[in-house]
Amino acid sequence: MERKSFIFGTAVSDYNFIGREVETARLRANFLEGINTILISPRRIGKTSLVKHVAKSLEPNPDVIVVYLDMFACKTEYEFYNALTAAVLKQTASHVDKWMEYAKDFLVRLTPKITFSPEANTDFSLSLGITPRTHTPEEVLGLAEEIAIKRDKHIVVCIDEFQQMGELPDSLTIQKRLRTIWQHQQRTSYCLFGSKQHLMSTIFQRRNMPFYQFGDMMFLGKIDTDDWVQYIKKHFEDRNKSISDEIAQRLCCLVDGYSSYVQQLAWLLFSRLNEGDTATDEQLTMAMNDLLDANEALFMQQIEPLSSYQMNFLRAVAAGHHKGFGDKDIREDYNLGSPSNITRLKETLVKKDLVEVRGRGEIYLTDPVFLQWMNRRMI
Repeated sequence: MERKSFIFGTAVSDYNFIGREVETARLRANFLEGINTILISPRRIGKTSLVKHVAKSLEPNPDVIVVYLDMFACKTEYEFYNALTAAVLKQTASHVDKWMEYAKDFLVRLTPKITFSPEANTDFSLSLGITPRTHTPEEVLGLAEEIAIKRDKHIVVCIDEFQQMGELPDSLTIQKRLRTIWQHQQRTSYCLFGSKQHLMSTIFQRRNMPFYQFGDMMFLGKIDTDDWVQYIKKHFEDRNKSISDEIAQRLCCLVDGYSSYVQQLAWLLFSRLNEGDTATDEQLTMAMNDLLDANEALFMQQIEPLSSYQMNFLRAVAAGHHKGFGDKDIREDYNLGSPSNITRLKETLVKKDLVEVRGRGEIYLTDPVFLQWMNRRMI
């Protein structure tokens, strides 16, 4: 398979995976030793890539099976149970006949429906029809452990976008149920990760929440700029193109080192060069404009439902104000309303994942490209 120079918008691996040696070693050890892990970071930093990278490194190990599930689309408790069961059955068995055998052994009263893609050698979708009338939560949540015991394996269940758990109806009851069952399992461990930091922090860092101290808490930071510079230069050189250290560093700074954006901006710059060319500052500026244009529809969709006060607050943050929003000058300059209204604005925009609180209560936009777009389009 041909190696792609830069990959964004999906998990990366092998040629396109960069750095993370310390995080890889720690997460791999947790998987091997059965330690539950909670992985938190902003979007576009590379959580999913790291988890899948570690999972792939364990594929030669016959004693460990890694199951991956993205629960972003799960809106109810039983949607989650169906998705979890399908993932466990599919990824602990080598072929369809085997997972059918598991289904019969561990979960009776199933009415599975299999849909195969028309494309050759592609995955299949599995609908199980699990409802409160057919299965209890305990049956579903114990499935991975039962399979692990029967097969004499250790299973690691990795659940992406786990912050959705906090959005489910009667979420607190569901979380208590999961914690009660999962904490007693000996052959199954869990890696729970998500990109909405305020929701993940609520679930895992508040003392009164069921998942408090459930496992090893890992906060994933940005990859070092020096690592990015070497990565970008090599990928340009591999295709007979070149870029200086200075321009590669500027590229990283433009997107604040956010992994997915670094890859996307590097690709947009790379695609502007002919074979044998060297990247210039002017081409990087044009590539950055391409990146802003590519994300404009998404950013417009994000701000469309906002009130005028909420937009004014974003404008204030984009202009460089990170605290003191209650000061008279800032309130009047940006028409933020009363001090009590400012508190509500902060809370609402944090929940919408448009701003985040850092350090000593300072407010920043969560997305560095959205910040540049705001400054280009809205101010």
